[in-house]
Amino acid sequence: MRKGSINRISKETQIQASLTIEGRGRYDVSTGIRFFDHMLELLAHHGGFDLKLKARGDLDVDQHHTVEDVGIVLGQAVKSALRDKKGINRAGYFVMPMDETLAVAAIDLGGRPHAIVDLKLKTRRVGDLQTELVDDFFSGFAIGARANVHLKVLYGRSSHHKIEAIFKAFARALRVACSKDKRLARMLPSTKGLL
Repeated sequence: MRKGSINRISKETQIQASLTIEGRGRYDVSTGIRFFDHMLELLAHHGGFDLKLKARGDLDVDQHHTVEDVGIVLGQAVKSALRDKKGINRAGYFVMPMDETLAVAAIDLGGRPHAIVDLKLKTRRVGDLQTELVDDFFSGFAIGARANVHLKVLYGRSSHHKIEAIFKAFARALRVACSKDKRLARMLPSTKGLL
């Protein structure tokens, strides 16, 4: 089983995370931001990953450091778990309907970090989460995993549904990208010879 563990300590956050790619969707998550915890739980469940993540951050200052650093750490855990990346699909996408909302996610674990996030959010908060930080989470993940991450809400009314749909789509796209293809078991999914 492919597993990655990261322990990141800075003056702003202390984060410990472990992720198992071939998990059962089990999770134990605590960041101090309950709606964010819920989204990370969805990510583990819909991705079929096992995720343990504990984060303590300077929430008395702002949520930004915690949310962004959790994204970085989660990306690093995925990168660590994938080791040399031989035999993986490398890329994945998913279209997720959630009631009146439709969201799409596409991911390439090709080694070049970049994130495009277009959620069309109109509220400043959902639950206790500052909604602008969703972008920072996925940008952090792209940096940590060295991945291209493209996320778009095509339409929707509820900001809650938009964020939830994008996390579910992302989880399922990541699951496909991390999955192994038996025909390509010994191959690196790149003609360059490195990722």
